[in-house]
Amino acid sequence: MSTAVVTVNRGLFRGLNLRQKTLLIIGSTSLLLLAIVISSVFLGGDSLQTNFGSKNLAPSLEHPFGTDWMGRDMFVRTLKGLGLSILVGSLASTISTVLTVILGLLSSAGKTADSFVSWLVDLFLSIPHLLLIILISIGMGGGATGVIIGVALTHWPSLTRVVRAEIKQLKTQEYIQISRNLGKSKWWIATKHILPHLVPQILLGTILMFPHAILHEASVTFLGFGLSPHEPAIGIILSESMRYLSAGYWWLAFFPGLSLLIVVLAFDMIGENLGKLMNPKNAHE
Repeated sequence: MSTAVVTVNRGLFRGLNLRQKTLLIIGSTSLLLLAIVISSVFLGGDSLQTNFGSKNLAPSLEHPFGTDWMGRDMFVRTLKGLGLSILVGSLASTISTVLTVILGLLSSAGKTADSFVSWLVDLFLSIPHLLLIILISIGMGGGATGVIIGVALTHWPSLTRVVRAEIKQLKTQEYIQISRNLGKSKWWIATKHILPHLVPQILLGTILMFPHAILHEASVTFLGFGLSPHEPAIGIILSESMRYLSAGYWWLAFFPGLSLLIVVLAFDMIGENLGKLMNPKNAHE
């Protein structure tokens, strides 16, 4: 009996440690991203002033990421660019999530509405992401607004497909049938029964949408169809650095590209560990 109790206690302790480790990863990664955003907002513009007397300097203690061809500090430019990318990604992901919720609830209204949502999802998924973002961005006049709208209007289909499948499964549950028999409206069932069950899926899907939105924003900007060249965006920094790589100024592209990769991986880590916490099978392993 005592052996069984000790075994159970060890299992609970081990599961608690894993849960604490998961929470620690989520917390530390979130703090890193928050620090990047806050730093990008409060960093002064003095380091972004041109200084041709210190142009193309290699990484050093004074300039950890070196300087560019105009003498601007690349560390400050990279932080500014990351903060801008996170802001664009958050706005685009939020708009995409709102579209997902609206279309998901619409699909629960009936077979006709569900068929329309399914057709719309298949239509948007059949067009290459990057091409559609570029077309929408150009149509909206470019700039930050065009990129945000372009990314937002192209990243909802995958999450909508997941939400739609979840809704179809929820509609077969017994309590949904009971509500129908009691005369509850489709809207009441959608908002009172279906939507609360979708919150974890929507939250996790939104977080996992962040890295895709950030990468697509950087890609479109790199190709010249995104943010204005006057903005310190990562895509612009990488695009401008291409002409200087052959001269040996490797740090102009290496550090901004590596920083963008770290931010994308950070969002992936948050989403992956949140998925573990939300999954009842894995939450206490």
